[in-house]
Order: sequence, then structure tokens, then C-alpha cells
Amino acid sequence: MSRVIWASLVAALGGLLFGFDTAVISGAEGTLRDLFDPTYQRLSGAFGTPPFWHGALVASALIGTIIGSLVFSKPADRYGRRPMLMLMGGLYLLSSIGSAIAWDAGSFAFFRLIGGLGVGGASVVAPMYVAEIAPANIRGRLVALVQLNIVLGILLAYLSNFTIASFELGAIEWRWMFGIEAVPAIAFTTLLFTNPRSPRWLVAQGRDNEARNVLISMGGVSSDAGKELAAIRASLVETRKHLTERFFQPKYLKPILMAIAIAAFNQLSGINALIYYTRRIFEMAGASGTSALLQAVIIGSVNLIATAIALMVIDNFGRKKLMLVGSIGYILSLGATAIAFYTEMTGPVVLVSLIVFIASHAFGQGAVIWVFLGEIFPNSVRARGQSLGSFVHWFMAAIISLTFPMFAEISGANIFAFYALCMVGQLLWVIFVMPETKGVPLEEISKKLGID
Repeated sequence: MSRVIWASLVAALGGLLFGFDTAVISGAEGTLRDLFDPTYQRLSGAFGTPPFWHGALVASALIGTIIGSLVFSKPADRYGRRPMLMLMGGLYLLSSIGSAIAWDAGSFAFFRLIGGLGVGGASVVAPMYVAEIAPANIRGRLVALVQLNIVLGILLAYLSNFTIASFELGAIEWRWMFGIEAVPAIAFTTLLFTNPRSPRWLVAQGRDNEARNVLISMGGVSSDAGKELAAIRASLVETRKHLTERFFQPKYLKPILMAIAIAAFNQLSGINALIYYTRRIFEMAGASGTSALLQAVIIGSVNLIATAIALMVIDNFGRKKLMLVGSIGYILSLGATAIAFYTEMTGPVVLVSLIVFIASHAFGQGAVIWVFLGEIFPNSVRARGQSLGSFVHWFMAAIISLTFPMFAEISGANIFAFYALCMVGQLLWVIFVMPETKGVPLEEISKKLGID
């Protein structure tokens, strides 16, 4: 059992790098805006405005994420989960070094896109790998470890940015912020060599003896490994039977619309605007550069604690109840932030409001979205349903990251008021449309949604 936990922890480091790579730009975003402003001004002559082009630079990683989330599942089936995770580590390493030595806006955007490919791939492959090596009785907790590590990675990025800024490195400060990611990227890739192959993947390749050895090494006994092997074979046969079934057909309309709705609302809360532009938001509220980075660390800490608690209580409180609490928290905190900017009573008010916001996200959307997406689709199309939700999630994240600088340039209040209004829409959707899936068998959920 200890080897299962170790292998899961190593794989979950992919989630940590995912979170780190996502949030690290928040510390350097303002410097990059000033550094590349001549490029933005030149491009604006043909199309857009400087804030648009800066948003595009920040969103470049998310373009890679969208691509990565779509393309890496098939190579993972062909070449294996572990080699793909190693490739993710290599992409993170290349992105961190390339971003640190970038010579212009174009090269920086390219290397950030490379990192985004790693984020998108890890979001698919890391949970898949952990789910396939973990025994059923602890599978849920170990898969949740990947989600928790994403949030830990965000906190570590904020903490790293604050620490580097405290050294007052001047013009090269932003390069260190990106370059430091090379350390966990190397550690992740190296440690993966100690992990076994996925037994499910080995069975799919006809390598049953290797799969049996992996199952035994993971804490099972020979007889249990035989039963597990038989279950894996049966599961693969069932999966292959459904590969030809069409996904976009009328009977799946309800879960498809629900997947699109929950993924779109997730980003319309403005969560990625906060993660990517934390320092700028606090500077807009009157904080100095270093103070803004420290406040980002506070936000990251609250996010980690709230996420850990939410993952422990999600099966007790239910998905709908958590979404209700999260939606109300979103509306109150975003509304308070908008009012603070309207009245120019910022400072501590914005910090407290955004602490409530990030806690609301952790208890609501952050804890629920991926669980809910896995429950509303039947086995035959679940993977495709989750891929659709993931695509919408990352697409909307790119839109939010692209547009935030443009709206923030006009008015900090208006953009937060817009996010609050979107969360009123989410609250109504949760009350009148979203089904409760806690403790409901998957077959019963399908009947409720008119699938069977």
C-alpha cells in the first residue's frame, strides 16, 4: 500500500506543476506589460489595443492548455500514462527555461504555450494514471490528491514570487520567477522513473503478466491481483463496446448542456482573472508591489485550506448544497469588490472580499465541477463528456484572461460587477436546473436526465 501512495504522490506532482505554471505569471505580469509595451503599441496599429495584446500574451499558456487537454489522451492510450507524464515534465522544464530567457514577446508567448500543453496534458493524464493504479477503497482520496496539489502549486507560485521579489533583483526578477519552475519540473520527471506502468494500460496492450506483477507490487496478493486483472479485462471489453456510440445525440442533450453550463460558469466567476492577475488587482486596490505579492500568498493559503476541507465534506454535504453556498459567496464577495472600486474604499476591503471569493470558489465550483462532470454522463460516453467539460472550462479561462486587462483598464469596478451578475445566473441555474447527485447511483442519475 505504501508504494501505491508513493506512486500517487509522485503523479500528483504533475498537479503541483500544473498549479505553479498557471499562477506564476501573476507576479511578473505587470513587469511584462511594461517590458513589451513597445511591441503592443506596434501591433495595435494593425489590430486591437495594448491591453488586448497583453491579455493575449497572458492567455497564450491557456491556448496551449486547450490543445493539450484535447490531444494527449490518445498518445496516453498508445504509449502509456507514465511516458506521457514524463513528457509533461519535459514540457514544464522547457517552458520554465524558455520563458526565463525569452528575448521578446513572441518567444515568451511561444514558451508559455509549451507550458500550457503540459498543463492541459497533465489535467487529463495525471488523474487517469492515479485512478488506474489505486485500489478502489482509496481511489477517490488519491485522485483528489491531484486536485489538492494543483491548489498547492498555486500557493507555491505565489510564495515563490514573493520570496524572489524580496531579493530586489530588479530587471531580471521576472526571469527568476519563471526559471525557478525548472527545479520541481526536474524532480517530477526524475521521480517518475520510480513509478510503475499503469496496470490497466498494460492489460490493454496484452501484457497481462506485467500487469499482475504491478498489482502485486502495489500491495495486493496473488489471488486478489488475479481478480483485479479479470475486472480490468471486463472493463476494457465494456469500454470498447461503446466506442462507436455517437456522443452528440438528443438523449445526451441534458448532460451536455449541464457540462457546458457548469464549466462556463466556473470561469465566468472570474477565478482565472484572480489567479493570473492577483498582483495587479491588489495594486489597483492601492497595495505596493511586495505587499500585493504577500496578499497573493494569503489568497493562495486560504484557497489551499478551503479546498482541503471541501474535498473532505463533499460526500456529506452534497454537490448542490456546496454550489448554493459557493454561488452566494461569489455574489457577496464580487459585489463587495465592485462597490469597493466604485467608492474607492479599496485596501483591506478588497483583500477581505477576495478571501471570501476564493473560499467560496474552493467550497463550490472548485470542489464540485470535476466530480459532477463524472457523474452526469453514463459509462459509455463519460470520457467524452468530461473532455467536453474540460474544453469549455479552458476555452472560457482563455477568454477571461484575454479580456480582463481591457476591462480593468476602463474600470476595476465594472469587471467585478459583471462577474457578480454572472454568478447570479449561476445561482438561478443551481436552484432550478442542477440535480443533486450525492449518493445517487449513476444509473438513477441517467434516468433523471432522461438518458435511459
